[in-house]
Amino acid sequence: MSKFKILDYDIIYLSYDEPNADKNYADLCRKIPWAKRVHGVKGSDAAHKACAKLSETDRFITVDGDNVIKSEFLTKEYDLSNHEDVHWNKEVDFDQCVISWTARNTINGLMYGNGGLKCWPKQKVLDMRTHENADPNNPHAQVDFCWDLQYIQMNEVYSEIMNNATPHQAWRAGFREGVKMALDRGMRPDIENFYKNHWKNLHRLYIWLMVGADVENGLYAIYGAREGLYKTMCTDWDFVNVRDFEWLNNHWEESGGTDLNLTSCLERIEELGVSLRKHMDLPIGVNPFDAEQVNFLRWYIKIRLEFLHNNLLIRISNVGN
Repeated sequence: MSKFKILDYDIIYLSYDEPNADKNYADLCRKIPWAKRVHGVKGSDAAHKACAKLSETDRFITVDGDNVIKSEFLTKEYDLSNHEDVHWNKEVDFDQCVISWTARNTINGLMYGNGGLKCWPKQKVLDMRTHENADPNNPHAQVDFCWDLQYIQMNEVYSEIMNNATPHQAWRAGFREGVKMALDRGMRPDIENFYKNHWKNLHRLYIWLMVGADVENGLYAIYGAREGLYKTMCTDWDFVNVRDFEWLNNHWEESGGTDLNLTSCLERIEELGVSLRKHMDLPIGVNPFDAEQVNFLRWYIKIRLEFLHNNLLIRISNVGN
């Protein structure tokens, strides 16, 4: 299975209650008229099993409800036998692993696997027990797939995560990452061990906590990330609730989320910033970056990436000379 084409497999649009789901599905159908859809299935494990049952191929590709793909993804062919994840882990079983592509988050510009395109082995999905169906004695499978399944991570970006259509959607996206980025292989660490988490997760978490003021509803994502982190690390809240979208929706309403405006949202962000710095000595500002600061940060990252890319091309062109 190390060699494959994207068009070898069923492509399934997986949505739940995203406010932009129908719009994004229409966009997908313009690019992939034969795409299938699973909608409104409660529970991440059950929803992915519904996709597996709908698939007529031995693997299937999921496009999440807040994901907009790039058309060029459909033209891709792969040989993963020399992929770095395989190079460093000789026990990778192509027939059992999940292939995950990087996606760009429209709120803060982060690019990693969260919300990205995934290629799943059908039978493995039917057999797995994660999230709401996880074994209570398996702490790694309670809130995520990645600690209980083999993954091959692809660093090409073929989709955009559009998770800021409403304040609620942006808050929920931030809250979930604020919780999950704090965990160590799906388990809550103490504060000392929190800072021993993988540096990539910590850096991404800090971006969620600080960046987004320059985009629509971005402040609500920052608020969500700070609240999720605070509840996970500074209270005895049961973080497993992060897998339950109904719990998240109810919490948003019960905590007054529907009554927030930009001013009151920023007040909550600042309050959480003070608390996180006090209880965790977290290296973030009380206030998030404002729009001008974020614009500079995005410009700097763009220039830096272009420099690294051009330098890599020069090195490649010099190989063998």
